[in-house]
Amino acid sequence: MSQAMENSTAGSASQDQAGADGAGDSADVATLRAALAQAEENLRQQREQYLRAAAEFDNVRKRGQRDIESAHRYALERFATELLPVRDSLELGVRSGAQSDPQSVLAGQQATLKLLERAFEKFSIKQIDASGQRFDPSVHEAVMMQEAADAAANSVLQVVQSGYELNGRLLRPARVIVAAPAEPKV
Repeated sequence: MSQAMENSTAGSASQDQAGADGAGDSADVATLRAALAQAEENLRQQREQYLRAAAEFDNVRKRGQRDIESAHRYALERFATELLPVRDSLELGVRSGAQSDPQSVLAGQQATLKLLERAFEKFSIKQIDASGQRFDPSVHEAVMMQEAADAAANSVLQVVQSGYELNGRLLRPARVIVAAPAEPKV
């Protein structure tokens, strides 16, 4: 019997240890499940934040594209508005030109030119002053060279067509006649 008792006490001790290990295992499993649930919740929150950020970025990109398209479409609106009085003045001059005396026509043309100059000034369009200047191929276009005894070689003798700059950037070069270098006398 003593052997049966030993077996039963050994079995009971091993059951106690297995029960203790089983309780430890289930506690570990419960801890792992809680950690997994927390990690899944963190993942869900991170995913939501990512999706919101991606949607916001997409909205900003689309808004930027619309703004750029609008800027391209209506960039000249202010300039065009400034040119309308110039056109109105020209139309008025054409309509009344046949019945007007030359002095009235000239005065009308001068007034129209002043309107245009004001519009150019408002938008930083400047006329290039080329007359008497040294020829500069970056702002002048030589249409002809002409000998001139009283002018320095490579200087602008006459402006054929005015040149213009917009905020320091060349819109159109001034078309000019340039003084030719004097040929040596033999």
